[in-house]
Amino acid sequence: MLEQLKEIIVNYVEVEAESITMESRFVEDLGFTSFDFMNMLGEIEDTFDIEVDPQKAGNIRTVQEAVDYFTSIQE
Repeated sequence: MLEQLKEIIVNYVEVEAESITMESRFVEDLGFTSFDFMNMLGEIEDTFDIEVDPQKAGNIRTVQEAVDYFTSIQE
């Protein structure tokens, strides 16, 4: 899932996929705006065929937290 998520992230912000780590923070490190983040969540829902809870998504700060959450609802 991490590699797929990296591919999606680079569509929204100008970072190299290789520079994205599990500890990367969406806003502080990757430069996401809340608008970018919400658009990315929509793409993630389509890509992984999952439904993201907006309340829980609002608590996601790092790539690790995103991977953990998306994996947990994908099962």
